[in-house]
Amino acid sequence: MKNTTLPELYKDMRRVRTFEERVGELFVRGQSAGSMLHLSIGEESAAVGVCAQMRDGDTFTTHHRGHGIFLARGADPNRMMAEIAGKESGYCAGKGGSMHIADMGLGHLGANAIVGGGIPAVVGAGLSARHRNSGAISVAFFGDGATGQGILYESMNMAALWKLPVMFVCINNQYGMGTRIDQATANPNLHERALAFGLAARTVDGLEVEDVAEAAAGLIDGARAGKPAFLAVDCYRFFGHARKDKSPYRDEAEEAEGRKKDPVLRARDKLISTGLMSEADLDALDARVAEEMDASIDFAVAGKEPQMQSMFRDVYDPSQPEPEPVRTRLDRILAQG
Repeated sequence: MKNTTLPELYKDMRRVRTFEERVGELFVRGQSAGSMLHLSIGEESAAVGVCAQMRDGDTFTTHHRGHGIFLARGADPNRMMAEIAGKESGYCAGKGGSMHIADMGLGHLGANAIVGGGIPAVVGAGLSARHRNSGAISVAFFGDGATGQGILYESMNMAALWKLPVMFVCINNQYGMGTRIDQATANPNLHERALAFGLAARTVDGLEVEDVAEAAAGLIDGARAGKPAFLAVDCYRFFGHARKDKSPYRDEAEEAEGRKKDPVLRARDKLISTGLMSEADLDALDARVAEEMDASIDFAVAGKEPQMQSMFRDVYDPSQPEPEPVRTRLDRILAQG
């Protein structure tokens, strides 16, 4: 478990915010892999507050907006940025890109671009942890859009029925792609759905990262003891669904109001007002973080592109010969003729 003092929480949120800003820059420069990526700016307190309460050995899954969660769990920003750039030095050797990063060493069971797709994996992980008596929990992170997916309710029911060490974390950024939450559900109190399945559940305002960490701590302790949990973190998605989305479905006034709910600036202001850190100290910290994340872009850009033959690795049994590319096979057949 990490240090959960406000200075540490602020530092982690600043790292997530700056990393995401650099990811956006990488995309604009045309140096990211693929045509889509999704930023979690505005959601930092959910990632940092929950991950601060997790231990070594705990596992988790994320969704297509999961960069910040992985970074908050201790991921190397260089390897993350390299993966987003599709380079060999990335976590998945450039094969996963932005939406499919995984790392078993840090307990990351995978990011999934299918809405709700990563949720059922934590039920299996929780069942495994219980049978092995490891004391670990498994956490599923997902957006409010996934609350319309049936797999969430099947998973919550199984977790509650089997008393698994599992927590479901809904990062409610108010929009499922372009649909506002109040246009998608008649009851926006999402945690009440989990209560109906027998889970411990609550909603917390994501503006205050300390509140998120406190709420997560209690629910995680309960999950380790066999009481699965659900936590909804209310926040605001600062930008569009994906980097190219200019949010035509919401007006400038709403966005300006929503961006006032900034957990990073809130924590910074609180550190200054309480005397825990000076403005100069925070400026210096921010500069160090910016330097770290600038270096991650340099690392990613300098990385090697994956070789074509590497597409077969991690797919087939490594003890068996790799499949022969079609072009190679055709050339061989034609040469024999």
